[in-house]
Amino acid sequence: MHDEAPLRDLLRLPVGKPVDLSAYDTGATPGGPDSKAAGLADTARLGKELAGLQERLWAAATAGDRRRILLVLQGMDTSGKGGTVKHVIGHFNPAGCRIHAFKSPTREERQYDFLWRVAKELPRPGEIGIFDRSHYEDVLIAKVRSLAPVGEIKSRYVRINGFETSLTGNGVTVIKCFLHISRDEQLRRLLKRLDTPHKRWKFSPGDIDERALWPAYQGAYETALTRCATPAAPWHLVPADHKWYRNWAISRLLLECLRELDPQYPAADYDVEECRALLLAEEG
Repeated sequence: MHDEAPLRDLLRLPVGKPVDLSAYDTGATPGGPDSKAAGLADTARLGKELAGLQERLWAAATAGDRRRILLVLQGMDTSGKGGTVKHVIGHFNPAGCRIHAFKSPTREERQYDFLWRVAKELPRPGEIGIFDRSHYEDVLIAKVRSLAPVGEIKSRYVRINGFETSLTGNGVTVIKCFLHISRDEQLRRLLKRLDTPHKRWKFSPGDIDERALWPAYQGAYETALTRCATPAAPWHLVPADHKWYRNWAISRLLLECLRELDPQYPAADYDVEECRALLLAEEG
């Protein structure tokens, strides 16, 4: 089924134009299956092809192919960054993945440029890297909470663009996804965490403080999505009120990328028939 319209074209935010998040429906399902059941079934189908292509990417690296993928997941609390890792990346062989969840910088990390800790976690050739939050925290929470001077924040947008452009020039395909959730849906998910004993570990009283800053975060995201959308590393806005659609959409985005890369298993660098004969001779 390679004749589907590219989802990346539907979800890609325009480059060079201001982003107004209120103009995008968080409950929409652009390009998606017509029901949750159909979406879950199709996500499972996509998972099988994703697994095969990921193995080919990993195998190709053993023969010198330096290509890799970096999936950047950003979004408000409860938008589903962790859920995406569980339900989408779960299809892959862990040996070929590099997953990192960025938290507040450590004392050591604060001694370096904000991109220092990010560069350490980049995927290696053949790998699919997944950032649960990323270098964008340094222009999001840092802006909302005034953790850096205004001039420093402005310079970071430029440095991020340069950093991502350098990645794409060195064999890294960057897929940036903003998981767009509504404030009402966030409230439902936070309440569910409180009402479900085995989900309470995901909740922090600090989530209430962050939620109170919703307008400021929306503004910070709009600025980041506007200033850091480039032809080399565009942003994709994924409506995230429906978890099934979020998982389906990111699966499709990854699949479109891997199909385009079309990695190949490397040819054997040894004499296959000779090795076959030697193995059979041992049995004789």
